[in-house]
Amino acid sequence: MTVTDDLSTTAPAASGPTATAGRTVTLKIRRFDPEVSPKPLWKSYTVPFDPSDRLLDALHYVKWNLDGSLSFRRSCAHGVCGSDAMRINGSNRLACKVLVKDLGPEISIEPIKGLPVEKDLIVDMEPFFDAFRAVKPYLIAEGHEPTRERLQSAADRERFDDTTKCIMCAACTTSCPVFWNDGEYFGPAAMVAAHRFIFDSRDAGADERLEILNEREGVWRCRTTFNCSNACPRGIQVTKAIQEVKRALIFRRF
Repeated sequence: MTVTDDLSTTAPAASGPTATAGRTVTLKIRRFDPEVSPKPLWKSYTVPFDPSDRLLDALHYVKWNLDGSLSFRRSCAHGVCGSDAMRINGSNRLACKVLVKDLGPEISIEPIKGLPVEKDLIVDMEPFFDAFRAVKPYLIAEGHEPTRERLQSAADRERFDDTTKCIMCAACTTSCPVFWNDGEYFGPAAMVAAHRFIFDSRDAGADERLEILNEREGVWRCRTTFNCSNACPRGIQVTKAIQEVKRALIFRRF
């Protein structure tokens, strides 16, 4: 296995046929350690792989066999926790959901954009969760506590089913050009969280959330580029959800 340093700060585009010859692949990883240098650098690692290996497996190989200082987040490794979101060949993906063999002979890996990088592929998620908390992502009920469960029809549940799938990986928000350039923008994930409750027939806080999203950094900053929908690992129609929130603001129907 080989390890090489590249002091440039721009990764070349990864393209070409699937890496199958010899079953090795080159991972070009954007490294950053504030205790070592104020600037990031690129390091390349040659890693063996099997056709069934996911990119997360290749990153584990680097950390466990080549360079123990490599830092990244991961937990469930099955596309449920969302903790291993990163930019893979220029697109936001979950490392546990993409196969190495489908990514080409050289794979560029960077932290997701728009959030402060703490070390290597680890970013500070607090600004992201601040926006999430700001839209009150929980059921706001009215009246006295019921003596039985709050019933809901299948049709009412279907109304917001898509946005219940969010795993808070931040892939959609950090793929958004508006978010990259405006750190105060709520971002797509917060709007998806708001949508999930605005259209819930059991909730009484829709008007309150709509007023929050009506602010300068809310839904009206969306430029409908569809980056967020393309980045979502759960296939949520993020752009559609944002447009539905906009219509709810205009017509006050939800």
